[in-house]
Amino acid sequence: MTFVKSERLRRLPPYLFAEIDRKKKAAIAAGRDVINLGVGDPDRPTPEPIIRSLQHHVENPAFHQYALDQGAPELRRSIAAFCKARYGLDLDPESEILPLIGSKEGIAHLPLAVLNPGDISLVPDPCYPVYRSSSMFAGADVYSMPLEPHLDFRPDLDAIPGDVYARARLMFLNYPNNPTGATVDQPFFERIVELAQAHDLVIAQDAAYNEMYFDDPPPSLLQVEGAKNLAIEFHSLSKTFNMTGWRVGFAIGGAPLIAALGQLKANVDSGIFTAIQFAARTALDQYQELTPPIRALYRERRNAFVSALGKIGWQVAPAGATFYVWIPCPSGYSSTDLCTRLLEEADVVTTPGIGFGKSAEGYIRAALTVETPRLLEAVDRIGKLKL
Repeated sequence: MTFVKSERLRRLPPYLFAEIDRKKKAAIAAGRDVINLGVGDPDRPTPEPIIRSLQHHVENPAFHQYALDQGAPELRRSIAAFCKARYGLDLDPESEILPLIGSKEGIAHLPLAVLNPGDISLVPDPCYPVYRSSSMFAGADVYSMPLEPHLDFRPDLDAIPGDVYARARLMFLNYPNNPTGATVDQPFFERIVELAQAHDLVIAQDAAYNEMYFDDPPPSLLQVEGAKNLAIEFHSLSKTFNMTGWRVGFAIGGAPLIAALGQLKANVDSGIFTAIQFAARTALDQYQELTPPIRALYRERRNAFVSALGKIGWQVAPAGATFYVWIPCPSGYSSTDLCTRLLEEADVVTTPGIGFGKSAEGYIRAALTVETPRLLEAVDRIGKLKL
């Protein structure tokens, strides 16, 4: 017997970050001094109070058993308190909050809970690839919404055809945006809610970078009146608290949507290790103390990196949020060609825009996940290529 992958897997393009990681590892194995600005994974350790909390709670034998599918009540209460303090939201911890094994997991499962085969999923382009792949797994057709530079990397909502809206049941959003770093204001979210009400859409807002801002704090979609009835918002502790490997996040929204996602998850996982949930409580309860130094670190790195790029002739607009820099390719280079040359000739890993979507061709993404001296060294190496 010759094994053949399922059709749903064969339809998927290669996962972007896996390809980058393969090339990076090959370069390191060859003994090269690689500066990795590719995958967005914080280089600093998780803050000590969170680590100490896990060490304490992991010794509790009651936490060594299966976790509750809906998450520990204590964590849900901490999430509610955080959302009240940060956004002014009044959420029911019992029905409007669902802890997740990282926000990626919840985002990947949501289409299975809300889409039927033949429905349309509206997906931004460029985007985090999971929006597209999870919609395809659910049997939906994907309609790409280009994020227009002249609209500050927002979709042209009026350009989407009426027959597409008629079949659409889900729209993904991601602000602050990966990979562009773009942010939106409350009026934009108000327009989205009006659109969703008119076309019977579910809105999935990926807010993984909401706490990685440098200017005004980004809003929550759920702050818009009526949004809770049609929207679910995904939050992550990964970037906010340098906890990518811990795999913990949460979804907030109206009770029916939260229940639908919870029902799906009850059939595929057994919840988050309870000791990690209690460490996540510590993170959220100490948000005001733990996050400002992390934001300050990335602001300093962003300013130094963007300034250095300007000195070699690469004019880049500093993003108002995220730890990414969205860099236009020099004339004559595709994003793949540029990333390949930076890796092969400068030992600098970046991410080609095309991996995030067709409309991202002509850009590369750099992650500010190395110390400032290494960022400046990366720019020095790039400058020597005379691109």
